[in-house]
Amino acid sequence: MNKHHYVAIMAGGIGSRFWPMSRTNYPKQFLDILNTGKTLIQATYERFAAFIPAENIYVVTSNEYINIVKKQLPQLPLQNILGEPSRKNTAPCIAYISYKLNQLDPQASLIVAPSDHLILDPLAFNKVCFEALSFVGKHSALVTLGIQPAYPHTGYGYIQYEQQAVSDNVYKVKTFTEKPELSTAKIFLASGDFLWNAGIFVWQVKNIIAAFEKYLPETYDVFEAEKAYLNTTEEGPALQRIYPLCTNISIDFGIMEKADNVYVIPSSFGWSDLGSWNSAWENLDKDYMENAAGGGNVIVFDTHRCMIQTPENKLVVLQGMEDFIVVDTNDVLLICKREKEQDIKEYVAEVKRNKGDKYL
Repeated sequence: MNKHHYVAIMAGGIGSRFWPMSRTNYPKQFLDILNTGKTLIQATYERFAAFIPAENIYVVTSNEYINIVKKQLPQLPLQNILGEPSRKNTAPCIAYISYKLNQLDPQASLIVAPSDHLILDPLAFNKVCFEALSFVGKHSALVTLGIQPAYPHTGYGYIQYEQQAVSDNVYKVKTFTEKPELSTAKIFLASGDFLWNAGIFVWQVKNIIAAFEKYLPETYDVFEAEKAYLNTTEEGPALQRIYPLCTNISIDFGIMEKADNVYVIPSSFGWSDLGSWNSAWENLDKDYMENAAGGGNVIVFDTHRCMIQTPENKLVVLQGMEDFIVVDTNDVLLICKREKEQDIKEYVAEVKRNKGDKYL
């Protein structure tokens, strides 16, 4: 293991598309969505602990989730659990860990990854991570991992890349495209030079800080002004001063789409972002009628291609349903067509307007 290799696991999101199972006070990264016996963040930690020193693995989360992280990852040093005072998307989160590491180890190379992705082939994933770490160790490069698309998915971002490799399996990025319409996604797939954007990044810390200075100077300036307080007892108060001044923006919009030193490694390691109930349905075991049932107390009649998530202590009987999402919790029952899953965020917003925060 290389002592200059680090990982930042981002775990501050609220997972609203997995509502009502995922709640603001206990979001999806802390749940066992796929019934594996491990929560998503536990699986992510174990994946990285196979090739990154344990003391070099950090979790960046919201202050309100620090105790959950402590409980689920007791092997993680307490000082490696970093709490953000407010949610400002991924750019400030990445600036925070980058500035901390730059002070601790100016030679640091960093993998940044979400806490809630599924990776079915960890050995292939490890190999790609080593390729990326090797490349950024020799070049002033920002690397992202791109997934070979299996079908024209409209829920993922896409990366277009040059066809001539600059190094073994490393290619210059041409364009980023946010979630496209189906017709556009089909064109992307047919062209052969587009990948799904996995949202997993690799770079030297000094190079991402330089990119902040160039492309997000307002974020760079506030961290630069307070950097002397990081890794000290004054870090908490410094963050309280920093975060209100940070732009709420993703690293993709803020830097990756603008920078001229962005590269991609085309990858296949059984990846899913587990961003929705449909992605859970795709990855769960199914019965002969293609129903995926989480919770073992479900009986179905004439029911096909449904995603069903219910409490173990409740018997649920379904009849005559096709392509539905059925999620039952102690206080909320959600029933909606699978094709409407992208509207779940709207349902949550409507619940908030009509019922307040009680069911969120």
